[in-house]
Amino acid sequence: MQKTQNEKEIKLDIEGMTCASCVRAVEKSLTKLDGISFVSVNLMDEKAVVKFDPKSVKVKEMEKSVKKAGYKATAILDDTYDRDEIKRKKVVKNFRNRFIISSALAAPLLIISIAHTFNFTLPAIISPQTFPINFAIVQWLLVIPIIIVGRNFYVKGIPLLFKGDPNMDTLVGLGTGAAIVYSLFSTFEIFSGHPQYVSGLYLDTAGVIVALISLGKFFENLSKSRTSTAIKKLMNLRPKIAIVKDGNSYRDVPVEKIKVGDVVLVKAGMAIPVDGVVLNGSSSIDQSMLTGEPIPIDAFKGTKVSAGSVNLNGTLEIEAQKVGKDTVISQIIKLIRDAQASKAPIARLADIVSGYFVPIVIGIAVLTFVIWLFLGLGFVFALTMSIAVLVIACPCALGLATPTAIMVGSGKAAENGVLFKSGEALETLRKIGAFVFDKTGTITYGKSTVSEVVPIEISKNDLLKIAASMARKSSHPLDKAIVNFYNSDKLFEVENFQAIPGKGITGKVMGKMVRIGNTKLVKATPKVEKSLSEITEKGETPVLVEYAGNVIGLFGISDRINETAVNAIKSLKQMGKKVYMLTGDNKKSAQIIAKQAGIDDFFAEVLPNGKAKVVEELKKKGFKIAMVGDGINDSPALAKADIGIAVSSGTDIAMETADVVLMKNNLKNLVKAIELSNATIKNVKENLFWAFFYNIVGIPIAAGILYVPFGISLNPMIAALAMAFSSVTVVTNALRLKGVKLKGDVEI
Repeated sequence: MQKTQNEKEIKLDIEGMTCASCVRAVEKSLTKLDGISFVSVNLMDEKAVVKFDPKSVKVKEMEKSVKKAGYKATAILDDTYDRDEIKRKKVVKNFRNRFIISSALAAPLLIISIAHTFNFTLPAIISPQTFPINFAIVQWLLVIPIIIVGRNFYVKGIPLLFKGDPNMDTLVGLGTGAAIVYSLFSTFEIFSGHPQYVSGLYLDTAGVIVALISLGKFFENLSKSRTSTAIKKLMNLRPKIAIVKDGNSYRDVPVEKIKVGDVVLVKAGMAIPVDGVVLNGSSSIDQSMLTGEPIPIDAFKGTKVSAGSVNLNGTLEIEAQKVGKDTVISQIIKLIRDAQASKAPIARLADIVSGYFVPIVIGIAVLTFVIWLFLGLGFVFALTMSIAVLVIACPCALGLATPTAIMVGSGKAAENGVLFKSGEALETLRKIGAFVFDKTGTITYGKSTVSEVVPIEISKNDLLKIAASMARKSSHPLDKAIVNFYNSDKLFEVENFQAIPGKGITGKVMGKMVRIGNTKLVKATPKVEKSLSEITEKGETPVLVEYAGNVIGLFGISDRINETAVNAIKSLKQMGKKVYMLTGDNKKSAQIIAKQAGIDDFFAEVLPNGKAKVVEELKKKGFKIAMVGDGINDSPALAKADIGIAVSSGTDIAMETADVVLMKNNLKNLVKAIELSNATIKNVKENLFWAFFYNIVGIPIAAGILYVPFGISLNPMIAALAMAFSSVTVVTNALRLKGVKLKGDVEI
């Protein structure tokens, strides 16, 4: 369906999902509704992201459609991490209680049922030889509470078979249900005076399977809670209470009640509660959890600070500019959660397989029963083998293979100052063949600085004082560079100041005319031509100073190259990636910067609207392109590239346009992002391999493929144990990403 102008997005909380087949069933139930253009269901966080036209479909219709498919959907109005954490703890507690109850009953049930096998003596009152009816009754008394604990397998799982969307619960329900039904038949025979049917009681199989699966689900959900530690750490950075200035005094205020314009007091050791600007005080600020940068920054009057940063020493008064959901840390948390909830393209493989998996397993189980019955091994043996097939099959491992790795990988990236906005971006980055860098603000710092001062027949200090006196009246970046370089309040008074666009500035200092600018405003004299030529050759911008009709000196002003860019570009080239530079500068200046950065190919004199065309032309050559820019004037190019990478977040445009955001102007983080993309997708492939391998090997063994040549058959309880921990294995493997070593930290 085509996207409409009125399209909206909503998240639904989905209850009752256990495996990849459930994901497919929920997606199918939603996509069949008119007005829905996109659905993505995530098994890991049990949410559905739906894009829809509110004129064509209502949220209530979505909830009803999901309910009809056998699950419960609830619209999420306040999608917060705290809400998810409460839900996650509730699920863990639920499965823990299920396991405690079922195992406490399954243990004596198992002992009673197998006592005769190991020559254990049971009390006469429940002995199968003496009182077979009591023997059966005791087992039923123990198994009925277990059946109640695992009722979802029967009241939800089995009905899904008839709806055409069977899942893992269906397999377990059919397997244990078959054991229960046959045990019911055997109990009837025992009560009818046929005590030999005590050997036909398979209640221990049903009880132990439910207990083991509850144990597996408990560990699986416990492991899931460890996948979002990055968000937990960020959440813990946000203080609950802030000290807000009220007249001449201060009072404690809940953070959520702080308003823009409020002044907050942040003492040493406290976390900053808002995004704002320092009004008073000085300190060092630890931003490592936000940016991945371990070195604290200096903060003083005028410094912008972010919520979640930690004030290391000193006391600061900060004016709140952004609060609550508008702060950078809140946006980061939202981006991480959105990325973790999204699907990577590689997940489609599991989605496709899950559509056929459960029906095929049911078919194999039926075929197993028929073959063994036909071969004369008896009804009980055939039933046991078919139950083993049903309970060993694990579609949940397939469903968890991708989202667990994406969740851990994106969390690890956030800890290193890299934000992936989607699972697709995380997967695609590793495939990028060419990186296109914007020059200003990316390869360079985007801030003009004085690199050379050449006085002529005047002292350096006098030259700087005259130039800075004039320059302080201007807002031009070159003039600001001169003022910052002089860094003194001892300046001359300036009269008749005038800024001449494209040329420079004029005015009077001590009654004499001063001109500061390029050669269009100040004519170069023979005394400065050599220095002027040298400055130009270096790719610096020359600024000449004329006082009372005489040229008294000139400045070389440059945009300093980002040291991390050189390192990152070298790493990219070693990875076999093509690297290009884009700039609006002239060819000579571009050539010098490109050479310093280690870039062989560049595009000069490109206007902002022409950058997207360059990206498009490179894509036509067959490259997968990543555009790396500052997220402001590079927005069209960022959007046009296969992956847009914004350097230095904090601008709304960077957050909106880019697929990947580097939280600091540190290009080494780009190398880390690529490494994490590679590591995460490798982990996904490992998870998918083991999920497929487990089922490909486990199901034939459960069906009895080893019985004829070796006499080996698989007890359904062992099969249940294997199934229960296959999902735990997948989640545990994903957690290995937390310890991945990133070479981006190493200087090359």
